[in-house]
Amino acid sequence: MRKLHALLALSWLLGWASVAQAGRLADVEIISRDSGQRLETWRHGGRLYVAGSPGERYAVRLINRSGGRLLTVLSVDGVNAVSGETAATGQAGYVLDPGRTAEIRGWRKSLDEVAAFYFTALPDAFAARSGRPQNVGVIGLAVFHERSAPPPLLHGRLSQPAPAADAAGAPAAASRAKRESERLGTGHGERLNDPTALTEFRRAGRGPAEVLAIYYDSRENLVANGIIPSRPRPGPPNPFPGGFVPDPA
Repeated sequence: MRKLHALLALSWLLGWASVAQAGRLADVEIISRDSGQRLETWRHGGRLYVAGSPGERYAVRLINRSGGRLLTVLSVDGVNAVSGETAATGQAGYVLDPGRTAEIRGWRKSLDEVAAFYFTALPDAFAARSGRPQNVGVIGLAVFHERSAPPPLLHGRLSQPAPAADAAGAPAAASRAKRESERLGTGHGERLNDPTALTEFRRAGRGPAEVLAIYYDSRENLVANGIIPSRPRPGPPNPFPGGFVPDPA
């Protein structure tokens, strides 16, 4: 069941110093809501990547692999998916019971609704439209242990750096702007009924026990950047492939 952490304790910025390569306590998967399938991941340069398609709706699947409750602070494009704040690890998030899975389908608008996540061009991304385009293209999860066991039968639901200056000339700047506009971000889509509830959660420590990240962009951009291997081009036609004349289809 999904849960929203209601407390604002430990609200200072704790940073994202170490990003795990694979989840030990929790896992994150990106699910296409159009096909219902998990998006394939590619590993490149120590990072995990998925390819999205413009207009494709998606969900972030959170999986608790541990034996205790976990608080998971979800960041999409550097924005907290629950509160809409510029993401920091000390903020609100989703609490998962042991072994539970939750699919987060959008930006939390209330205890009853979310605004759907969907892949979109960078200018239309929620982070860009709210003046925070610097971290578009990454989904992050900060995971916290609980300090003490919850009361019995408590199974409720919900509990920047500025870009560096570039001294390149106008043509290079225009080319870079075109590449930026072709990047994918996450839009603020239609409202979805997604009821949840509040619960309390006391963090076991100041910093997260684990931080996970998945980067994303269009397949074309990931291929162009060498992250997804390009498909081999077919060779020239063979004038004598052999065999007899088949019946037409």
